[in-house]
Amino acid sequence: MSEGKIMDIRSQMLPAAEAAARIVLEIPAVKLDAPTPCPGWDVRGLVNHLILWNERGEAAALRTPVTGPGEDHDFTAEPRWAERFEEQARKTAEAWQDPDAWEGNTSLTGNKEGMPAEFIAGIVFGECVVHGWDLAAATGREPGFPPEVVQAAWEQIVPTAEMSRQYGAFGPEVPVPEDAPLLDRVLGLAGRDPHWKP
Repeated sequence: MSEGKIMDIRSQMLPAAEAAARIVLEIPAVKLDAPTPCPGWDVRGLVNHLILWNERGEAAALRTPVTGPGEDHDFTAEPRWAERFEEQARKTAEAWQDPDAWEGNTSLTGNKEGMPAEFIAGIVFGECVVHGWDLAAATGREPGFPPEVVQAAWEQIVPTAEMSRQYGAFGPEVPVPEDAPLLDRVLGLAGRDPHWKP
C-alpha cells in the first residue's frame, strides 16, 4: 500500500469509527435478532463480531497480547454495550494514529508471525465501514459515512478485495454499475448487494 493510501486510511480511522459507533448506538433492542446482509449473521451476532475484532484491533496497533473473551461471547448481554463499543472504537482508531503502529507485522489473533500492519489496519477500518453498513441496512437507517471515509474505503478495498475473499472475509463480488455511488461500489467489492433490504 502506498504512503498516500496509508495516510488516507489513518486520517479516516476516527471518522469511520465514529460513524460505526453512531450506527451501533442507534440499534433498537427489538432489532437484535433481525437478519443482516452478512449471510448467517443476525444483528446481535454481527455486533458481537464487530466489538470483538475492534477491540483486538487496538491490541494489534499497540502490539499487546490478545486478551478478553472469545468469539462466542455475547457483548449485547452486558450493560452499556453500545456505549462501551463507542469508547473502544475511538481508542482503537486513536491507537492507529501512531505511525509506529503501521510498521512491520502484527496480528488480530495473537499469531506471532502476523501480517503486514497496514493490511491489519485496513481490516479494522474496513470492518467499521462494511459491517457499519450491514448494521445500518439491517436496522433501516442511513449509515452516514463522510465522503472521505467512503473514498478511503474504496482505495483500501480495491487492492485487497481478492485477498479478503480468499480468507473468507468477503463473499463473491456483487456486480455494481461503474456510475453507481462510490459506497455501493465498495459494498459490491465486499460481496454485498447495496440494495439489500431486511
